[in-house]
Amino acid sequence: MSELALSGGLLLVLIVLWDAFETIILSRRVSRRARLARLFYVLTWTPWKTLVGRFRDKNRRENYLGFYGPLSILFLLVLWAAALIVGFALLHWGLGSRMRVPDGLSGFPADLYLSGTNFFTLGLGDITPASNAARALTVVEAGTGFGFLALVIGYLPVLYQAFSRRETNISLLDARAGSPPTAAELLRRNCQADDQAALEQLLHEWERSAAELLESQVSFPVVAFFRSQHDNQSWVGALTTVLDSCSLVIAGIEGAPLRAARLTFAMARHALVDMCAVFLLPIRPLPSDRLPPAEMSRLRQSLVSARVPLPEGEAVEKRLAELRGMYEPYANTLAAFLLMPLPAWVPPARARDNWQTTGFFRE
Repeated sequence: MSELALSGGLLLVLIVLWDAFETIILSRRVSRRARLARLFYVLTWTPWKTLVGRFRDKNRRENYLGFYGPLSILFLLVLWAAALIVGFALLHWGLGSRMRVPDGLSGFPADLYLSGTNFFTLGLGDITPASNAARALTVVEAGTGFGFLALVIGYLPVLYQAFSRRETNISLLDARAGSPPTAAELLRRNCQADDQAALEQLLHEWERSAAELLESQVSFPVVAFFRSQHDNQSWVGALTTVLDSCSLVIAGIEGAPLRAARLTFAMARHALVDMCAVFLLPIRPLPSDRLPPAEMSRLRQSLVSARVPLPEGEAVEKRLAELRGMYEPYANTLAAFLLMPLPAWVPPARARDNWQTTGFFRE
């Protein structure tokens, strides 16, 4: 039994430390399915979104979905810490529990208590190791606990910085593409027949924003679960809107910044595809066309009124369909997985931006 406890304890400690290394320190996508952190999110996110998805009130549903990201980090850290404490307790027990213990405490509970006080570096002194091997293991566990605490302290600010940068870019779309953002509104507000500088600048900014989002969320996938401040905004919706706009420009809007649209399209699509790979999601085709003939007609009318018409013709329709097929299945997969709805192509009538609906307090 002692050999089994030593082997099990060592294996558990190594698994947890390697999983924490891959999650917190390693800045590359881990494609391996057998991971403690991945198992944790698979077993918690699906029941959470299923339960919360039954709420009829949209605001309440979004609020509870927004709790998951921060709570999952806390519970994952607790899981790691508990597993390490149990692992080191098994090692102590496998070594024969050679320690001085107070009256009333013996066996594995004593090992577990010693492991807990060592890991959190409490130094109470009421239970002490009595052999060189137990003393060495105590030092190793205390160092592990101290290092684990340091990693957690450094990990959380990095996560929230990544989240803050992402949300800043999404919030900027409020005045530039509407709330929720749509491709028709983005082009109407930023693309003028005699001046394409505003649209070109916006596309350049979103090329960089998509690259930052890709880098941060591939390194720290938990950020993908963090939801935006407003219920009608999301990182999936923002990326899809930018891709919709780029597709229209590439398909044939005359005078629009074609090169900027192609570069931004490539980077934004890359972000969607890689995020599907990070979560190992099977690609789900759209249940229905996002741009049926009636919606296409509304889109054309909206672009005509904005003086940036989309040319007629089968070639344009075919090109637009090809471009949409390159990103819509991935956007739909992420939208279904994270419960973040995809945006429309044209805003509803009399739509108002978030900044216009924010209440003003008067004395």
